[in-house]
Amino acid sequence: MSSGTKKHARPAPVRKKGAWTPWVYLAPALVVLAGLLVYPIYQLGLISFLEYTQAQVSGGVPATFQGFANYAHLFGDSQFWDVTLATVVFAAACVLSTLAVGCTLAVLLTRVRAVPRLALMLAALGAWATPGITGSTVWVFLFDPDFGPVNKILVWLGLSGFEDYSWTYDRYSAFALVLFEVVWCSFPFVMVTVYAGIKAIPSEVLEAAALDGASNWRIWRGVMAPMLRPILVVVTIQSIIWDFKVFTQIFVMTDGGGIAGQNLTLNVYAYQKAFASSQYSLGSAIGVVMLLMLLGVTLVYLRLLRRQGEEL
Repeated sequence: MSSGTKKHARPAPVRKKGAWTPWVYLAPALVVLAGLLVYPIYQLGLISFLEYTQAQVSGGVPATFQGFANYAHLFGDSQFWDVTLATVVFAAACVLSTLAVGCTLAVLLTRVRAVPRLALMLAALGAWATPGITGSTVWVFLFDPDFGPVNKILVWLGLSGFEDYSWTYDRYSAFALVLFEVVWCSFPFVMVTVYAGIKAIPSEVLEAAALDGASNWRIWRGVMAPMLRPILVVVTIQSIIWDFKVFTQIFVMTDGGGIAGQNLTLNVYAYQKAFASSQYSLGSAIGVVMLLMLLGVTLVYLRLLRRQGEEL
């Protein structure tokens, strides 16, 4: 190194004033969440490595450490993979349907007058506020083979084969019935969020696209969707998290997972293993697998939120 060249030391990073202020405000909520989540997750993981059945629960036999034996048994069970595949496909169908219905109604809200818009918003929020078990019970009644009005209306319209038709007997019609209920109670969140995003788009941009002769579908695909991309990503990730862990609708509408378990999802499968079969260690292992899968989705969600905040 020549004498004329000077080595400059990298300046130390300057800590912004008040950098810890947000953590001070978040501390009470973090303490509560830690108390509610950390210990249950610890117990869930611990039981998944033990032999823990009804005998251990009653105290007659001590719990023994099994290592990864429960996970090996789980991953070697073909039913587990069938249920996992059904869960992923069912959740994907719910997410796509919810986004389609929510986005369509959000665009519709921008085209109707104040009174119809208010009526649609109130109806959607009513569906959003309905408890899962209440909504599921209502949908079961609507599609009841003996007293449900849906079958009677279909027969009245001249469609044959719906006399005393049981929607929950066939695997695919049962999943479709649950999908309808999940979409019904989930689309309001997407609708309201996307509607707020549309209202934030400058009206001049939409007017210019209309003057250029673009159709409604072209305006949505070429103008609205790109500008709403951050919002669409957020609602998509949240819908994946919610629909992946659907339990109430499946359990209530298919009577615990359908005939011979044909409508099981991972949540209901874990419940059956843990509480119906008293195999608490296997149920805990399924819970850990679900936790890891949802944690991966959540990390993607948080990363996208951070990126969106940086762009803003």
